[in-house]
Amino acid sequence: MNLRVSIGKLELKHPVMTASGTFGYGREFEEFLDLGSLGAVVMKGLTLEPRDGNPPPRIHETACGMLNAIGFQNVGLERFLAEKLPYMRKFDTKVIANILGNTPGEYVKLARALDGAGVDGIEVNVSCPNVKRGGIEFCADSVMLGRLVKDIRKAVDSATLIIKLSPNTSDIALPARVAQEEGADAVSLINTIPGMAIDVHTRRPMLANVMGGLSGPAIKPVALRMVWQASRAVSIPVIGMGGIRSGEDAVEFLLAGATAVAVGTANFINPSASEEVLRGIAGYLEAEGLEDVNDIIGGLAAE
Repeated sequence: MNLRVSIGKLELKHPVMTASGTFGYGREFEEFLDLGSLGAVVMKGLTLEPRDGNPPPRIHETACGMLNAIGFQNVGLERFLAEKLPYMRKFDTKVIANILGNTPGEYVKLARALDGAGVDGIEVNVSCPNVKRGGIEFCADSVMLGRLVKDIRKAVDSATLIIKLSPNTSDIALPARVAQEEGADAVSLINTIPGMAIDVHTRRPMLANVMGGLSGPAIKPVALRMVWQASRAVSIPVIGMGGIRSGEDAVEFLLAGATAVAVGTANFINPSASEEVLRGIAGYLEAEGLEDVNDIIGGLAAE
């Protein structure tokens, strides 16, 4: 059975990745599963300088998902290159860095440094505020998004460039096309959906930041719809994520047009969820008498 898939220059041994922000820097999960068994590990969101993140409480479990307002806590570029990346290089898995910045210049500096350090892929989180444009998110304006992707593309030579799209749009096809036109090798979606929760007894928000990003099974139907729409709008690979807990969940995303999938919130409940998702995909292919996972990518019979 062939499980290999291609995303730009990335050749993955199978289509199951971990989602950024849900798997730390990889090392945190090594006692729960074989890190070398993963198709790729997408590292925790990275900024130029270290960040402490938001004050607690910053995670809240909902009825069918999770709210988080971590605030991009991370070790910064210098420690990432010195400590986190070398450690993950010991394993037979692709390493994808997730980056974010407050200005286009910060994104470019991060991308250039990481490309030079030899990461396999760079995933760009465009759901961040541009401080030079009054705090508007880079993904909110197609012209601004296009310029950002174009600038980063010039700084990245060897790594696969992935643009992570926000669900906060009325037409996901538009930013997907912009990313492709400006040189992205792939797009990944979706990011979390803004939400909040309230403690009715204290009459205070459950999160110190008041609002947070909703992830988990609650957002799966939205994510699935957007992956289908994006995959029909572009010719570059789409990486799907949002509420994937099982092989069947993953197969839905593959049928909708995703070339690969990322397991996120499920990692908090079941640290070996990614391996179980992979076994589920293989089991589905075997049951259907199929020998190549690529045969089901985009196989939705919607028309």
